[in-house]
Parts: sequence; C-alpha cells; structure tokens
Amino acid sequence: MSNAIFTPPVPHNEPVLSYAPGTTERTALQAEYDRRVKTTIDAPMWIGGKAVETKDMRKMSPPHRHAHKLGMSHHGDARHVRAAIDAALKAKRDWENMPWEERASIFLKAAELISGPYRAHINAASMLAQSKNCFQAEIDAACELADFLRFNVAYMTQIYRDQPQSAAGIWNRMEYRPLEGFVLAITPFNFTSIAGNLPSAPALMGNTAVWKCADTQIYSAQVIMEVFRKAGLPDGVINLIHVSGQDVGDVAFSHKEFAGVHFTGSTKVFRTIWGEIGNNLSNYRSYPRIVGETGGKDFVVAHPSADSLAVATALSRGAFEYQGQKCSAASRAYIPENIWPQVKNALLEDLAAMKIGDPRDFKNFINAVIDEKSFDKITGYIAGAKTDKANNKVIAGGKSDKSTGYFIEPTVIETKDPKSVTMCEEIFGPVLTVHVYSSNRWMDTLKLVDATGQYALTGAVFAQDRAAIVQ
Repeated sequence: MSNAIFTPPVPHNEPVLSYAPGTTERTALQAEYDRRVKTTIDAPMWIGGKAVETKDMRKMSPPHRHAHKLGMSHHGDARHVRAAIDAALKAKRDWENMPWEERASIFLKAAELISGPYRAHINAASMLAQSKNCFQAEIDAACELADFLRFNVAYMTQIYRDQPQSAAGIWNRMEYRPLEGFVLAITPFNFTSIAGNLPSAPALMGNTAVWKCADTQIYSAQVIMEVFRKAGLPDGVINLIHVSGQDVGDVAFSHKEFAGVHFTGSTKVFRTIWGEIGNNLSNYRSYPRIVGETGGKDFVVAHPSADSLAVATALSRGAFEYQGQKCSAASRAYIPENIWPQVKNALLEDLAAMKIGDPRDFKNFINAVIDEKSFDKITGYIAGAKTDKANNKVIAGGKSDKSTGYFIEPTVIETKDPKSVTMCEEIFGPVLTVHVYSSNRWMDTLKLVDATGQYALTGAVFAQDRAAIVQ
C-alpha cells in the first residue's frame, strides 16, 4: 500500500521543431509521409478494446489528392453506439477506482510517445488526412496534443489539491468523483490535438468515454488510439466510433446513463445538442455536464495609430494559416483609411509569396480545404461576393480548382458594406473580408465590430495608442 502524496512532473510546452532543410525531423517526416502514401490501411472502430469492422466501408483520401486511396474506414450505426456505451459502462468501475496517479501515468506516457517515437506518425497522418503543412501538423498534432496531456495532469492535481478549510476540532475533506455514466466526446476535423483531448480529458478524471470523431479525421484518429493503447489505456475507457451524428444523438442523448458531452464543432449542431439534452433531462440519472466550443467570426480591428506592417502580417497569417479552417481564424477586418494603402500593399506582397499545393512539398504554405462540401460552400461565398460589384472587390485570390484536390486561393474581399454576407457569416475557409473605415470613426467602428454577427470567440485590436488599447 502506498501512503505517499505524489507530485507529477511540472508540465512544459513541447518545443516546436523547425523542419528546416537538412534536419533529422524533416527527413523522418518526409519518409513517414511517403511510407503512408504507398500503404493502405483499414480503419476500424474501437469498442471495448476490440477492432470492430463492418460492411459499410468508405475510402479515405487526402483532400489535396482526392483520387488517391489511403485506406478504408469502417462505419457503423446505432447498434455500435449502444455497444460503445455498454463497453464504457463496463469499464467504468475499475477505471474510476484506479489511483489517480496511475491514470495520470498512462496519459503522461501517451504524451511521451506522441512527442517522441510517434511524432512523425501523427504529423504525417494529419498532413495526409487533413491537408496540413508540416508546421501546422507539428504545432497541432504533436505539440499541442502532448501539451494537453501533460497540462491536464497538472490541472487534475490542482483540482484534487483544492481542499476546504477546517474549523477547530473539524477536518473537512473533499474527494472528487467522476460523473455518473458515460461521457460523449464529439470532435472536429481541423485539430488532431482537439480530437485527442476531448475524450482523454474526462477519461483522466476517471470517466469513460464514447468518442465520435469527424469522418474526415478518422485516418489520424487511428494513430491517437494506437498511442493510447500503447500507453496502457485499459479496454473500454475510450471507445472510438464512426457513425452519423443522427445515430449517436438518437442513442446517447436518450440514454439514462448519459453524463456529459465534450464537443467542438458548429454552433448550429451544439444548439441542437443542448436542446436534445434539455428535452431528455427527466430521463437521466444525473444532470449532464455540457461543454462546447463552437464557431467564430473573428475580427481584426486596427486603430489609426496601428503599425501597418504588423497588421498586414496578422491578417495574412491569422486568416490563411491552415486555409482559414480554424474557428479562431481572422475572417473580418476593420482598417482605417490612413493606413489601408500600406496594409494592403504589404498584405498582397505576403500573399504573393505563399505557395499552394500538396503538403509533401514543404515549400507549400497553403494546402487543400477538407472536402468537396467545404470547397463548394467556400467558393459559393466567393462567387456571391463577386456578384455584388457595387459593394465588393476581390483584391487577392478568388480562384479555385478541385480537379486534383480541393484548392482555393487565399482570397481577400474589400467591401463597402460592413454588414455584407462575408463580414457576418462563418465561412471556415481562406476568405478574409476587409472594411475600410474613416479614420475619425474609431468609436463607431468598435460598436460596429461588436454588433456584427452572432459569434464572440476571438478578436484582435492593433494600436500604438495606449489609450485606444485600454478603451
């Protein structure tokens, strides 16, 4: 029996490797990428520690080479959702009774695997499945996922250490128990790190999870499951299923043992989830915890005192890294007329230097959008903006091609209408809309920024006037 009070290793941010020419990490990643291109895999569901295959098999392809076959993924239905829930509930007692430091050790081991021997594997898989360039894959799949796993252990320790004070003659003590039932994790395509974090964070705290990943992320999700299993995660603690949103919702949100949802995705879907949970509240064993991070229409607003080069750099990187497929991507900008000419020139110069193509060529900064549905949606927004010639002018990009891959040029629209469609709606692609405002209308512009759209995720203010920043 152990009577020690354990202190886990102090977490640190995983260093981002450069992948510069001649580096060992570049050679290793290119070799792993090439190996995967030449190899096809089967991607089963993982329920109760067993690989589950079905007759519903679908081709997995890179968005930048959609004719190429990476392998086949196995898809299920409501029966597999129920099986995953049963597996999670069966594993629950042993898992929640495992000492916290042992649960922590498993996920710390997973972090070491991801940042070490599996680094090239998870990065190459993300480059292929989600069309990320090497740097976007590195900061996401390897570094951020390792960071999540390490810092989550530290946060868990803080929670357990947080104890009530005691009066004389009394010793108040608090223990934190897992939720009563299973946790459903629903993860997006755009970040491999989020895909790994959403089921593992509740699992770390003693919960068992059913994990539905995005169909376009199944390929790299297989690497995550391999890492978790290699790190010693017991069977049934995290169960990966490939099913429709309808099937998972119908089964999970009506289940008596539903204990919580951990979600990243669209605002519309999350609102539907919240409504379903509310409608079923009387059926649950306990009150489910609802955690969600949804859409954004993220702004950059520049004050007349802003440094034009800093603003231009923020726009080119903030709007077009990973093809703008981030809920935090800069999507609308408000630039004062006094600095707009300098900002515009620097922005266009920066965009002209960005190469587009297959992520296997490390010189390509821009890659493909995730699938044909996204391609059609994004190009539809661009086409719509082009038709309103009285208000809109495409000053960069605007072209697209899906013959080989789903490629869309980084597109900048200058608009006279601050309430235009592309200023208000989330596009989730490489499209930035800029409204140039009169330099003496700073306060009016701030109110405009705040009143535009339904989103409130991230934004940036650029100024060299400290009073404007404080304001």
